[in-house]
Amino acid sequence: MIAKIYSVVVSWLDGQLVEVEVDIHNGMPAFIIVWLPDTAIQESRERVRSAIKNSDLPFPRTKITVNLAPADIKKTGPSFDLPIALWILLEECNISQDILNETLVIGELALDGAVRSVQAVLPTVIFAKEKWYKRVIVPEENAIEAALIPGVEIIPAKNIWEIVRMLSGNAPMVVQPTSSIDDIAKKIPHELVDFSQIVGQQYAKRALLIAAAGGHNILMEWPPWSGKTMLSKALGTILPPMVYEEIVEVSKIYSVAGKLSKEHPLITERPFRRIHHTASAISIIWGGRDSKPGEISLAHKWVLFLDEMLEFPQTVLETLRQPLEDGVISINRVQSSCIYPARFMLVGAMNPCPCGFMGDTVKKCTCQPFQIERYRSRLSGPLLDRMDIFIHVPRVNVDEIAQKSTPASTSEEFRQQVIAAREKQLLRLRETGKTSNAEMTNKDIDAFCVLDAASGELLQKAVQRLDLSTRAYYRTLKLARTIADLAGQDDIWPDHITEALGYREKTQK
Repeated sequence: MIAKIYSVVVSWLDGQLVEVEVDIHNGMPAFIIVWLPDTAIQESRERVRSAIKNSDLPFPRTKITVNLAPADIKKTGPSFDLPIALWILLEECNISQDILNETLVIGELALDGAVRSVQAVLPTVIFAKEKWYKRVIVPEENAIEAALIPGVEIIPAKNIWEIVRMLSGNAPMVVQPTSSIDDIAKKIPHELVDFSQIVGQQYAKRALLIAAAGGHNILMEWPPWSGKTMLSKALGTILPPMVYEEIVEVSKIYSVAGKLSKEHPLITERPFRRIHHTASAISIIWGGRDSKPGEISLAHKWVLFLDEMLEFPQTVLETLRQPLEDGVISINRVQSSCIYPARFMLVGAMNPCPCGFMGDTVKKCTCQPFQIERYRSRLSGPLLDRMDIFIHVPRVNVDEIAQKSTPASTSEEFRQQVIAAREKQLLRLRETGKTSNAEMTNKDIDAFCVLDAASGELLQKAVQRLDLSTRAYYRTLKLARTIADLAGQDDIWPDHITEALGYREKTQK
């Protein structure tokens, strides 16, 4: 019998159709899988055989040859177990070929016939919608994630026996309801630090507010015990909510990386990735041998936090330059290449010197000048040029801790300001496909950051006096645009330029 069952292999972030063909004919009992399967697929033979037999379904005692086409695409993972099993049972169980012709099938089989979860479900469903498939059969554990995409029927598969009954017409087809993002978001717990819990540091709070409002890169220099851990944790509480398109885009990345689960089927809030300085360049840029998304892609659509930034090897820091500029990371391999999105907001925290106390008013620095120079040289000029805000965070005075005279603003108050500024940006940039001021190109800046005579003259003089690069000039304009948005102003005024320059001035050497 000539028939096909359709499945998908996800290469990078894109789906590619795989036709599962099975030939069953007389001969010595054997089970062969051909055309570039990896070890997990080769082991499908034993999983499929045991799953069918333990589900009291007929397994042919003949020669079985499985072909996964096209032949030139490498297939990985156990997601072809279910389509292979359904093909073997196609004739014996009277499974409808008409239904299968408009269906994609993915799923790993347990030895008892249960269908286990697989990775990259969201890209598979997006591929099905783009190619006009009516439905996708997915493991029950992945059903909520898959049902985020409207327009495609999601059939949750608990075990192979139930799926066979549905496909043969002996049981009604069960369709997963479309997922509600609001309901899913409520199930995700968060450990938060409110800005009101942080004593003092008004200058740092203002800088973080601006950075969050526009998605700007920020570099914070501080001695030990200045509150950097709490400030970095609090930043996550004021990030604006994600729009639907961002949720799908980020969840797609996490699905390919295998970081979604039944408990957390979607990424509904801004990613905040905190990396230790022992992390390798490979883990930051891309996920090693399998080329899965690295930390910079997992931080897509917002924060990548590098604590103790100068403790990172300089080679690791330099790999961030291209993603910071382009918003993507290109990965080139011998047989293929791909592009992962990496539009993240870089937040760096660094000590001023190896001992950490240079400029501190309480403890004396013990470093030699050549040690300080060597330590700080790990941040190259081009990398510094890509930072929008640079601030020095001083140690909190004991008197400030004791007095607490003025009630501090809460994270919710800051977040409402960020949301209001972001709404202005979304409206302004709606025709460009961008969502924040930090994403604007030079062309966008020329269109949306028009200066009056006074502001233009002020910026022009600052460029000459501070010897700003062209990149720094445009980044200053983007920062001033965000400051104006926070102030509720449609135009950029001289005081917005002045504040933006105040954050950039310290980055110049």
